[in-house]
Amino acid sequence: MKTCPEIGRSRLRLIPAALAIAIMSITVIGQQAAQNPSPISDTTRPHPRIAKVEVPGRRVELPALKGAMLFVGPKVRVLSPVPLIIHFHGVPWLIEYHIAKHFPRAALITVNLGSGSKVYGDPFVRENAFQELIDQARASIGAQRGWSSITLVGFSAGYGAVRAILRHDKNFAMVNNVLLLDGIHASYVPEGKRLADGGVIKADDLDSYIKLARAAIAGEKRFLISHSEIFPGTYASTTECVDYLLATLGLKRNPKMRTGPAGMQQLSEVNAKDFHIRGYAGNTGEDHGDQLQGMPEWLKLLKIK
Repeated sequence: MKTCPEIGRSRLRLIPAALAIAIMSITVIGQQAAQNPSPISDTTRPHPRIAKVEVPGRRVELPALKGAMLFVGPKVRVLSPVPLIIHFHGVPWLIEYHIAKHFPRAALITVNLGSGSKVYGDPFVRENAFQELIDQARASIGAQRGWSSITLVGFSAGYGAVRAILRHDKNFAMVNNVLLLDGIHASYVPEGKRLADGGVIKADDLDSYIKLARAAIAGEKRFLISHSEIFPGTYASTTECVDYLLATLGLKRNPKMRTGPAGMQQLSEVNAKDFHIRGYAGNTGEDHGDQLQGMPEWLKLLKIK
């Protein structure tokens, strides 16, 4: 896995932390060349950012997976079934803030493993890795009645973990909700050959999500994808991957012009039972980071219980 072109440390210090993470988190598939250059700033509209804050709660490192941190706020009731949210890739304090404010009764696991979808997918190739992670979290908080629901969130490269987890039937059955934030990619076939040049999308890279979308359309799961217009160039963009899903499922986007969270400009949407798509304008690092800032709006559509 490679990240977008390296940014010198001296320049990186001049970029706000949330934007820097957004820029560095745009990843490629396999060992392909770095994505095509794209603007890294946007002055057309404001991109508001939540000020860093540490919300009250207990934090426990989970040995089952290095880079996994359990967060339990003061309103979590361990004597009742507890909603569990597992977030892959993103600033832990921001995710904790979102959950503490909007889902105070939910336990949260944040997982940060580095750059590239491969580093997120590899740990979950082994089927029992996911079960071990959630069991360890349950024991750590003393959730006597277990989890009322399990929600997976993948931002940017974090989609790699979600895909790998869902590929195992046992894990697929346990997961109730999935949210992908500007994170659903696939290789081109031949590798690096864009659709406009005669390439096609590697279907195997999207198998988990097609299966999940069908279950959501049937009302068995809840699945939401929110994405920008970033076009990497050397591998399939979120827009191309979503369009592939829709074509496979026989669905079409509906135009929807409205202002979304963090000032985002929504362009389209799809609502098919419990399968939802939200498409937004923008191809910059700020637009990518907006997805993480606006996460609560889409989590609420999943009706986490």
